[in-house]
Amino acid sequence: MSKLINISEASKILNLVDPLTKKPQNHILRYWEKEFKEIRPKKINNRRYYTSKQLKIIEMIKFLLKTKGMTISGVKKILSSNINKLDDHNTDSLKTDYYKTILKKKSKTLLEKINKIKFHGKKNSS
Repeated sequence: MSKLINISEASKILNLVDPLTKKPQNHILRYWEKEFKEIRPKKINNRRYYTSKQLKIIEMIKFLLKTKGMTISGVKKILSSNINKLDDHNTDSLKTDYYKTILKKKSKTLLEKINKIKFHGKKNSS
């Protein structure tokens, strides 16, 4: 069984956090849940829990809405047409753009970790 992530953790993972108060913006996820049929969290004791697959979908939705500036109806059309059917070899496709953004983010995180290790030295793991 895959790990379930509560709504606050999901908001933090997706960087849906208020910049001033540092509190998770759970209302955004609840709103998107109403708008997109692809997001259906499991409810246990009236609390929302998301799977990693759902988080990937939400991450795609966030990218299309916030980074690409698309409308909700535009994102719905893309999701209903199944983005995986888009041409992988077209370097201008939304899917390629999405993966480039994810790769840049992961590369930046790795570089920060490498620099931290270089600066502070390798910690003894034993």
